[in-house]
Order: sequence, then structure tokens, then C-alpha cells
Amino acid sequence: MAGITNSEFLNKVIPYGFDVATLGGYSLDAPTIEASKKIIARGRKEFDFHLDEIFSHIESEVASIKKIHSDVKVSANVRATTPQPIIEVGKIKDLDIVEINCHCRQNEILDIGCGQEMLKRQDLGDFISQVVDHVDCEVSVKIRANVDGVNTLDIAHIIDDAGADYLHVDAMKKGVFDADYNLLREICNNVKIKVIGNNSVNSISNTQKMIETGVNGFSIARGVISGNLDFDISNF
Repeated sequence: MAGITNSEFLNKVIPYGFDVATLGGYSLDAPTIEASKKIIARGRKEFDFHLDEIFSHIESEVASIKKIHSDVKVSANVRATTPQPIIEVGKIKDLDIVEINCHCRQNEILDIGCGQEMLKRQDLGDFISQVVDHVDCEVSVKIRANVDGVNTLDIAHIIDDAGADYLHVDAMKKGVFDADYNLLREICNNVKIKVIGNNSVNSISNTQKMIETGVNGFSIARGVISGNLDFDISNF
């Protein structure tokens, strides 16, 4: 959830059973920062940092978490129109995972070819490979499933072949108010990369259905932020 997953918030929720904490999503270059400002102007929460301060801010946020929770992996979800700013984040001290955002669906982000629009790039595999080859940490790619004009399984193969460590799937399906468990199962059965399932993890039963697809882990945002999560993560 943009604008909410900062170190202060994450330090409060990590003790409830999380072994990875994700900061962001952050905009890293001039086009994505300008898009973020447009999002803020229409009233949506969004991280708001100038280009000359965003990298030092992320470094400070990572340090704030590691100071208290040294055994937890810290991830930063980031957006950029080229690989280089993401590579720069991927060299931040103590950052464990840099996550390439191929997920956001805000129109301002899509208009510059970022977020889920990244899934339509012909050079997506090369974009990811450049990050993988030049960072000092693991690489995750977060995607939105079932995007119009995009074959999600094909994208999963591209990300796997590009050498990323994690494929983070928001298993959204239009018109369905639950995760696309069948798609997650198909992805898990056809790739070698570690798959993280996301969407509708808001109850014990849904979490169990997510795990049964074969994912290596699951992520939660809305349920935690809303305070409506009524089960212990550490039990799974």
C-alpha cells in the first residue's frame, strides 16, 4: 500500500510473524516521481520524495528496520523507467531484496510505461537481467496477474529465465473477489523461481488455499494495514 509501508509501520507489525518486510513502492527517476506527484494531487497517498533524496531515504528506512529486526529480510519495491536507478537501490547497505514493480495500475504510472504496463515491454527479460547482474542483493519482480493482453504464465517464464530470485504475484482476476488460485498453481508447476502469492490473504481459509497452490510464501498488505487480520501469521 503506497505511502503506508514505511519503517515505523513495519517495525510494529514484523513481530506478528513476518520474515520479510517490504518498503515502498518508491518512484526512483524523474518520470515516475512526476507521476507520483500527479497521484498525490488527486488525493491518493503516495511516497513523495525528490530525486536527490529518495536513495538516502530508502537507506535510512532499511537501517531503521535492521536496527530492531536484524534477522528479518528487508525488501524495497521500486519503480523506474530504466534499470539503472533500481540497480542503485540494489546496492544499498543491508537491503536484502530489491523488488521491481510490474504491478501498479495507477493511470499516471501506466502512462509512462511503468507498473503493470512493464509486462508488455519486449525487453522485459533484459531489463530484469540487467538488475540481477549488477545488484548486491536478491531480486524480486512483483506482477499483476490477468492483465489484458498479457499471458501471465509467459511472463512468469520470462522472469524466471532472467534470473530473478522471486516472482511476487498479485493473483487478481477481474470480476472475482478472491485470488486466482488456479493460475498460481499453474505458475508454481511450471517455473523454478520462488513464487510469492498475494491477494485475498485475509483469513485462515484463504491463506490455506494460497499455500495449497504450491507457493513458497505469501504476502499481506491490506489485511494488516486495516487491522482486520484475525489470525497469527507464524502458524503457517
